[in-house]
Amino acid sequence: MKRALVTGVTGFIGNHVACTLLDAGFAVRAFVRPQTGSGKRNPLPDGAEPCWGDLRDPAAVQRAVHGCDVVFHVAADYRLWVRDAEEMHRTNVEGTRCLLTEALRQGVERVVYTSTVATIGIPADGTPGTEESPVQAAQLAGAYKQSKYAAEQEVLRLARAGLPVVIVNPSAPVGPRDVKPTPTGKIVLDFLRGRMPAYVDTGLNLIAVEDVARGHLLAYEKGRIGERYILGNRNMTLREILMALATITGRRAPRWRLPYHLALGIAYVDEWLMGRVLGRTPDVPVAAVHMAARHMYFDATKAVRELSLPQTPVEDALARAVEWFYQHGYVAGL
Repeated sequence: MKRALVTGVTGFIGNHVACTLLDAGFAVRAFVRPQTGSGKRNPLPDGAEPCWGDLRDPAAVQRAVHGCDVVFHVAADYRLWVRDAEEMHRTNVEGTRCLLTEALRQGVERVVYTSTVATIGIPADGTPGTEESPVQAAQLAGAYKQSKYAAEQEVLRLARAGLPVVIVNPSAPVGPRDVKPTPTGKIVLDFLRGRMPAYVDTGLNLIAVEDVARGHLLAYEKGRIGERYILGNRNMTLREILMALATITGRRAPRWRLPYHLALGIAYVDEWLMGRVLGRTPDVPVAAVHMAARHMYFDATKAVRELSLPQTPVEDALARAVEWFYQHGYVAGL
């Protein structure tokens, strides 16, 4: 039986990856940071072996990697607004370097590293980005994108040094167990809570989170060392996503399109008031509006062709997300 170390198991994608590996017959060791606050986390899946520690602690990382055949590094600090960008850099970049350097030292047979499409460029002609699309500095808006780009560069450097790593770049996963939630899940929640009176002209590539998890296993089984694979499915405008949610829920989708510059002004005010004055997370981060300036469309053909990445209908994934948010009390009064 293969033993897999999985990071980020209490998060959205990582929880689904761990469950997928357990179902496939792996012994799963979950590298989990002790909870220090009141943030929401998924429980460890039944059968997963907990291993407590911090990615930036070399001794804890050494214990976690010991005896494992494969490492799935899924954990990341995924927020579009942070008070301390250096803290995010320490988790996403330094933590990744520490873990994967140890994986190289211990000679694991394969590493699957979870990056993001944020490290992939969006062509100026409007065509979807591919694994070969270079990202421009201007497209790396915000601490999250910058830290994940730097982390991926560390992974590629270690690949050149001999680390047997495959990189997966999920687009915008949707589905159940989005506990925090992610920025994509927040779109669903804002719609359900009636907090989206208008929309901006942008677009996303959506994929069922279960397909993303399956893509991680397929990357282990079929992925080529040193290659990147976009784990995505369907490109949709935000308006199309909201119309799909309206069909699923019977609620009315917002009809008014908010001009980009007005949305940006609202974001700056919200970030100043909520983040700087009240010390709370802004509802509309500036980085999110900067990202929305372009349709964030991507082409997952390579992963479908080489990995046989599943392509579950996005509407089904949205429906499962809606059901999960209802069942777990995220929508007041329902």
